[in-house]
Amino acid sequence: MTPEHSELGKKAQYDAQYNPDKLFPIPRKSKRDEIGITDALPFYGYDVWNHYEVSWLNEKGKPVVALAVISYDCTTPHIIESKSLKLYFNSFNNTKFKDADAVTATAKKDLEEQLQGTVSVTITPLAQVSEDKLHDDFIGENIDELDVACTTYMVDPTLLSTDNEQVTEILQTNLLKSNCLVTNQPDWGSVQIAYKGKKINREALLRYIVSFRNHNEFHEQCVERIFVDIMKYCQPEELTVYGRYTRRGGIDINPYRTSNKNPYSIENFRLCRQ
Repeated sequence: MTPEHSELGKKAQYDAQYNPDKLFPIPRKSKRDEIGITDALPFYGYDVWNHYEVSWLNEKGKPVVALAVISYDCTTPHIIESKSLKLYFNSFNNTKFKDADAVTATAKKDLEEQLQGTVSVTITPLAQVSEDKLHDDFIGENIDELDVACTTYMVDPTLLSTDNEQVTEILQTNLLKSNCLVTNQPDWGSVQIAYKGKKINREALLRYIVSFRNHNEFHEQCVERIFVDIMKYCQPEELTVYGRYTRRGGIDINPYRTSNKNPYSIENFRLCRQ
């Protein structure tokens, strides 16, 4: 159950018929151990996946195309490797289903089995999709135009610092880039950081985010690392870290981690790069 044993980075075999064995779970534990999470989680939150390339055949053999939204709590012991999710959904392409509800029920059952937790699955045929909500940017003050020198491109949390002023603010940046843990392909993301406490030095924060540039880790793991590092080095009273990544293979992944015990109030909008 490590990425090296998945189909990630290998020539894909696309199944002509439904195949739940394509799903490949990866334990969260090893990477959480790496950042010092060995007991109770220091955050609440969830992972939201938007899948734009969903299709199956109706009972007459006519294709249906749809969008899928998949979300599950960060307490699940596993994540799903993204290429395996794509291959799994591609196995629907030549499979007949009665309707979207049947596809939804099938995906929910299979994902819950692999993730070992409750999964929300919404599959909407294109004809039923309402107007999409596209945002130019995250809410918050964008720090990308700060005139800073950046020289560190491997994660360095010691770059973080605070001032004495007490604030409640929301900051955001589009300069997050990391690399896939296995294939080394670039992952592009935007991140919103909302917090209450000592004012985080914005130049330092931007340098820290840029330091992910050559770092190899999955999306969920990067967002959790940012949360843990800010908590350790800046010690805010409250903290939320929300990452929204550009899509690869028709899928975008959006991890949300917060100190708030009621995390499920965030709208699943699209940023302009998504």
